[in-house]
Amino acid sequence: MTELVTGEGFNDLFRDYRHTAWRLETRTFYGVLEENEPFQRWLVGDDSDISWFQPWLRMMSKELATGKRMERVRLIDDPPSDYLRWELWGTPYNLGVGEDIRYLPRDHPIVAELPDFDFWVFDSRRVARLEFGEKGEVLGASLTEEPKEVLAALQARDAAWHHALTFTEYMASRAV
Repeated sequence: MTELVTGEGFNDLFRDYRHTAWRLETRTFYGVLEENEPFQRWLVGDDSDISWFQPWLRMMSKELATGKRMERVRLIDDPPSDYLRWELWGTPYNLGVGEDIRYLPRDHPIVAELPDFDFWVFDSRRVARLEFGEKGEVLGASLTEEPKEVLAALQARDAAWHHALTFTEYMASRAV
C-alpha cells in the first residue's frame, strides 16, 4: 500500500491542482458520528455556528476564484441518512463559494457500475482514493497516476456526472 497523504499534504492537493477536481462520495456518513460536534449540534437544531466549516470554504473560495473547477457527486439514499441530510443542509455553503455538488440516488442503475469507494481525481491525471478507519474516520488518501486507474476514475466521473441531479433538481424531486 502506498503511503497515505494526510493533514496539510492532503489540503495541498486542493491548492496544487490546476484545472479540475472531481469527487465521488459513496458513504452514508463520514467520521465518528458521536464525536462530530457540529453534526451533533445540527441534530438537535443548532446550526448557528459554522466556524468549523469556514477553513474549507475560505480555501475553496480562494482556489475557485482562480478559475479552477471543483465538482462532486454524492450517492444518496431515500430517505437520506442523518449525515447525508446534514450534508444537504451544508451544500448551499459549498455552492456559494463555487463548488458544484450533484446528487445521484443510490438506487439508480448506473451506481452498480461505479466504484464502491470514495475518490478524488485531479486534472484528469491523478487519483486520490480516500481511506477510512473502522469507525468511518478519514485516514487519508492514497495517490496514483497509473493510467488504468485514472481511466477507470474518469469513466466513473463521466457516468456519474451524466446521471446526477443538481442540488436544486434533487431538492425539488424530494418535494414531490
